[in-house]
Amino acid sequence: MTPIDHAGLLIKPGEDVHLADFDSHSTGGFKTKHHADTQLCTDIERLTALQEMLYAKGEYALLIVLQGMDAAGKDGAIKHVMTGVNPQGVDVSSFKTPSATELAHDYLWRCSKVLPERGRIGIFNRSYYEELTVVRVHEAVLDHERLPPQSAVHLWKDRYEDIVAFERHLSRNGTRVVKFFLHLSKEEQKKRLLERIDTPDKNWKLSASDVHERKFWDDYQNVYEELLTHTSTTSAPWYVIPADHKWFSRVAIANIIVAELEALHLTYPEVSDEQRAHLAEIGKELTHPALVA
Repeated sequence: MTPIDHAGLLIKPGEDVHLADFDSHSTGGFKTKHHADTQLCTDIERLTALQEMLYAKGEYALLIVLQGMDAAGKDGAIKHVMTGVNPQGVDVSSFKTPSATELAHDYLWRCSKVLPERGRIGIFNRSYYEELTVVRVHEAVLDHERLPPQSAVHLWKDRYEDIVAFERHLSRNGTRVVKFFLHLSKEEQKKRLLERIDTPDKNWKLSASDVHERKFWDDYQNVYEELLTHTSTTSAPWYVIPADHKWFSRVAIANIIVAELEALHLTYPEVSDEQRAHLAEIGKELTHPALVA
């Protein structure tokens, strides 16, 4: 199997991030999609086993955060990476324009109320990081959040600090947070958006806002660089995933998730001698002649 360089994708705490330093077209060490698919199948099989142990033990939770520009492949990554994993142990939440109820709360509320329970995997398709991307690019959105008066400079600094503290709190209480930025080139995004127009079955995926937001491409790259710089920590790391090749981004994400779960040293719950004796008694009951079909 081809090893994936996790360290080369990881944003180290305090690292000054420049997205131009990351090759969105990279395929790691994979020469073909076939080789990547073979690795993906192996990782999905391992992920399925790890998820079962995570659920059985009920001690940890895993929160996966996916961020990226429109058409970066977030939906496809969820679909392909989680294939084969027990759906009873996975929750997917998407965050679009906040509702009136959500705007009546602080910006973390709508995400915090759907955090995964212990033993489960939660996937955020976009997240509270929208408050440091879309809202920052379009600051007029803040008018709807009814915030107390404060300077914009302090607002963003405070939000970096709040999110880091929030994720540290989750980590300390048993929720491992791992975050993926799907790094898509502007050229590849254009190709995918045009494909949505040219392919009738994909027409529904395209919205006018997708095209409109391309006008702010450079602004988005800048705010992503800043949030990656300020919010990648040991307890909640960011990985920059090359996304021009969907097949590579999927295998990279799956491989990293497996590594993150393996780092928890998951095991099935231990059974005491007393419990084993009790199970033996149950076994005797089940094999009693009166109960044998």
